[in-house]
Parts: sequence; structure tokens; C-alpha cells
Amino acid sequence: MTAQPGEVPQRFPLAVLPTPLVRAERLEAVLGCGTLLVKRDDLSGFGVAGNKARALEYLVGAALAQGTEVLVTGGGPGSNFVPAAALAARAAGLDCEIVLWGDPHGATNVAIAEAAGARILPTGRYDREEVDVLAAQRAAELTLAGRPATAVPRGGSTPIGALGFADAAAELMGQLSDAPPPVEVVLPLGSGGSCAGLLAGLAAAGATFPVVAVSVSRPPEDVRRTVLAMARECAALRGTTAPTSDQLELVDARGEGFGTATEQERRRARLALHTEGLFLDTTYGAEAFSVAVDRLLGRPPGPVVWWHTGGLVPAVAHVTGAGPSGGAPAPAMELDGGARR
Repeated sequence: MTAQPGEVPQRFPLAVLPTPLVRAERLEAVLGCGTLLVKRDDLSGFGVAGNKARALEYLVGAALAQGTEVLVTGGGPGSNFVPAAALAARAAGLDCEIVLWGDPHGATNVAIAEAAGARILPTGRYDREEVDVLAAQRAAELTLAGRPATAVPRGGSTPIGALGFADAAAELMGQLSDAPPPVEVVLPLGSGGSCAGLLAGLAAAGATFPVVAVSVSRPPEDVRRTVLAMARECAALRGTTAPTSDQLELVDARGEGFGTATEQERRRARLALHTEGLFLDTTYGAEAFSVAVDRLLGRPPGPVVWWHTGGLVPAVAHVTGAGPSGGAPAPAMELDGGARR
């Protein structure tokens, strides 16, 4: 899925925007810290998509413009993008196929995608990197068979998908118009699309405050180049000023591995729940929130903006003790047939 500079795809509306920007006063009081503003993308209003609804508005819009019949993407059992893509495809009248690494059995996000009519194609392996390749291959197979298909990388992280977060940056700037500029914006970083779009949108608005991206799955030195390149391509699509590299700060929060939060991060997630009623997942939300708290405690009063990207399903699973996925790999299945329904 590509677009030329200056060629902005039409949005397919999904989210209820703008999402609120609220002050976490009870949390501030408990921590004894400065001002924490929470951008509530967990309240985006489309299914359980959270911030993923923003990217999917442009990705689905571009797919429809290309005459797509099947949206093909991929992810893991706990991926928030998996059910979001399935629901967005259904809302647009498209079929959806999802290449899945890991074990799908007992995974709530996968069950939601299936309930929305998505076809699940388990690889039977735990190789996350191969999923995008397999999704592209599957889309090509479907297209050759007479069913035009579009492949979307994990997380919807493309310059087109990033346009949704470029819009979010403008939205944030409007909400901050009567407040002091933030010291920084903190958000989780997985595949990089949200961060890239935010950088592009802030550059377009002339905002210079830092973006602190909390990497939960990739080494910061590996993902930095990807994020900046995507941000610049996103800006080129809009014909706006390209962001500079010095506005991006990366924090390594991988800990013991992807999807594994430290005890401090879990404790702070519980604090957010008990003071502000915020559900945080332990793959993205808890890690990024903990970094925001560190920043508030380590400097004079903010404000700091923490971007709550969502992750409701795994957050509830953590609170209730229900695991988001099983342990053993699913049996490998050929991607051209025999997929589990």
C-alpha cells in the first residue's frame, strides 16, 4: 500500500474524535509530582481499537480506493491491531485475513477478530518478523485468484497509517492552546507508526517539545531510523515540514522481553487503575506510563503528556488473571488453504 507525495488517501471514519485530554489530579496527589496530562486514545470509540483506529481510518480508506476486497494483515495472539483490523474491515464491507504467529488458542483478541468474521492463518511458529512477508504473499495470492487484496504490516505502521497520528498531533495542539506547552510527550513504541505520525504532525504544527518513545519490542538503535524515515514519508504525503531527529528520544523498556512488565511497572499500572480508573496493558501501556512517572518525579513540575494508546483487552485479562494467549505453538497450516475459522 503506497501513496505518492501530496497524495493523501481519503479517510474512512471509524474513531470518535477528538479523544479527551485530561489531567490526572488524583494520581499527581499520590505521587507528589507535577502536572500529568493523559491523552485518552483508549476512548477512541471504535470497538477495542484504541489508537489503532486512527491508522486504520487511512489504511482502510486507501484500500477501498484501490478496489480492495480483502484486507490482509498479521500479528500475535495479544496484538491489539488484530481485532481492530478485523472490525475495521467489517465496517468497510471488506473481508479480512490475519496471519498469526504464536498460539491462537484462548487469545481474546483473536476470538474478537474471528467473531468479526476474520479468517485466521496461524503460522505455528513464534517468528514475529515473518508475518509481514507472509501477509504480503497471501495478498498476492488472493489478487491473482481474482480477489483484490491489500496487505497491511503489523500494527498498521506505514506512512499512510501514520497520517492518523499526524492528525492526532494537530488535535493535541488544539487541546493545549490555553495551557503551557508540555515538557514532553511520552508514548509507547512498538512497530513505530504512531510515533512517526506524531513527529510528522508536530513538525507541521511547528511544535518543538520532545517526543519520548518507549520501545517495548525492538532495540532503540534499530527502530530509530525506521521511525524517522516513516515520519518523513508521512510528512511528504501532506507536503508539510519534515521532522528533525533531535525531537525524538528513545527509551529502552524491553526488560526481560516483549510483553513482560517489571514489578515496578505493574505496581504503577495498579496505581493508575486505583486513582484514575485507567486500565493499562503490560505490553505497551504500563511501560510507557512508568517512564512518564519517572519523568515527572525527576524534574520540576511538568506538564508531561502521556498518551494512553489503549490495549483494553490485554489489560482486563491481566487484571482478571486470564492470559491473553496460550503457551505452545499452534500446528503450522498452509496459508493457501485449510485455515482455522
